[in-house]
Order: sequence, then C-alpha cells, then structure tokens
Amino acid sequence: MSADGGRSVLLVAHTGRPGAVGAAQELTKRLTAAGLLVRVLETEAEDLALPSVEVVPVAAAAATGAELVVALGGDGTLLRAAELSRPALTPLLGINLGHVGFLAEVDRSDLESTAERIVAKSYDVEERLTLDVTVLRGAEPIASNWALNDVSVEKASRERMLDTLVEVDGRPLSRWTGDGIVCATPTGSTAYAFSAGGPVVWPSVQALLVVPISAHALFARPLVISPESRISVHVHSPDGAIAFCDGRRTMDVAAGDRVEVERGAQPVRLARLRSAPFTDRLVDKFRLPISGWRGHIDD
Repeated sequence: MSADGGRSVLLVAHTGRPGAVGAAQELTKRLTAAGLLVRVLETEAEDLALPSVEVVPVAAAAATGAELVVALGGDGTLLRAAELSRPALTPLLGINLGHVGFLAEVDRSDLESTAERIVAKSYDVEERLTLDVTVLRGAEPIASNWALNDVSVEKASRERMLDTLVEVDGRPLSRWTGDGIVCATPTGSTAYAFSAGGPVVWPSVQALLVVPISAHALFARPLVISPESRISVHVHSPDGAIAFCDGRRTMDVAAGDRVEVERGAQPVRLARLRSAPFTDRLVDKFRLPISGWRGHIDD
C-alpha cells in the first residue's frame, strides 16, 4: 500500500543495462495504467526517467507498504533488492535481464504477462532460508550481517592461505588451510558454493552447507548440516580474513576472531509466477543434457 492507501510496487533496476531501463519503463507504463503507484530509488530515478512515480531513498524502509518489490537485472540486482524487501517482509519478484539469472522468476519476453499477474495479484509467495552472521572477538560481537545466498570467509592476503578451524554446535570439526570457507543456504547452493564443489540442494530442503575452498587437506568434503546448527569459523592466519555476505557486504575479521553463522531469524520472501519444479529450472539454467546418443529420455 502507498501512503494514501493505494497499491504500490517498488522497482529496483540495473540501470547500467539498457535493456533493464527499457523494461522498467514498459513495466511502469503497464502498472500505472492499471492504477498502481510505482516507486523507484532516488539513486536510479534519473537514469530511469520515469514519469508519475514516487522517488524513495535507499533505506531499509524503501519497501515498507509496497505489496511487491520487482528486480530487473541479474542475480546481483535481485540480491540488492532483497536488502530492501527483507526488512518489510515484502515479496520479491526477479525479472532476468542478465545471464544465468538463477534467482529470477521470469525473463524479459514475459513482461506483458508479468504485469498482468502483478495487477491481478496472481502469484504465490515462498520463504527462503537466510543466514545471520556475527563476527566475535572473544565473547564480544563486533559486527553482524546477513545473507540470502552465502557467507564466505576468505583470505585477506592473496599471497597467503587462510588457516581456519571450523566448529559445528560448539564442537571442533576440522582445521583447514586454503582459500577460505563458504557457508551457504539451499538458495545459494547453485552460486559460490557450487563453484567451490558443493552439492545442489533443492530450495525446499531446510539445511546449511559448509564448503571448503581449495583446502589443502585429506578431508575437505562439502558438508550438509542441520538448519538448527551453528557454524563457527575461527581465523588463525596473522593477516586475518574478510567475510563476504552475498558477495556484496563485507566484514573484516582479525586473527583470533571467529565468524558465527546460523539460520537467519528473518527469511526472504520470493514471489513465484510459475509452478514448474526446481528440476526444470536446474536443467534450463545450467543447460543440463537430458538426451544422449539414444535420444531423449522419453524415447
């Protein structure tokens, strides 16, 4: 709802992509014609050049009162939009204008039908598990953040490997020396954790992932653990480390600090227009081969 009680939608666009600007303009035209108020961020308003919109500051309250946040771009744009949708518990819809766009729900070619579905409120909403992250120095928390995809604790110095001890639920699990550790959600299992050798986890599965990055160890397998567990990454390297949340927000970690990761108290709500199973999305986005020399599997 907008301030006057009407319906409103917040648009977040990758203004560096001409296609995103054009899509935002077309979507705004269709939504405003149906009587919805469109909000845009003040940092994007000039590039989008949209008439009859409400310009709002980039703040945690940007999505408050909006019935939907629409991200136009790639997964990076959707992760940026999630920073605004999550505090307000507003559903987030991604329109893919990037490359893989794993988190996005629809493509640019579906814009007309997408506008119609938004106007009709014809979409489902699913909650995605998030991560709460805290850096502790001794017993004192010195920084905190969150992530939808993953938290990676990585070496601060390119010339040196990162020495870490990983604990699960307060018990030591393994000490790894390598490039770092990725802690991921099922949503993030197809992102950095996948590149580091982790498994693909269906979004409906409630679990946390721990994936060592290029670890020099006999036991360096990716782990899937309970969503109720707490992961602690103790940093022993003199140069410290950097914790990246969704690759967007960083926290400095000094030698002796530990990074604690647990299930987030607040999920991200994603709007879904399609009922297709995750298997189909996986095949489509990764272009997985489902036919061989004998032809299609159904043959």
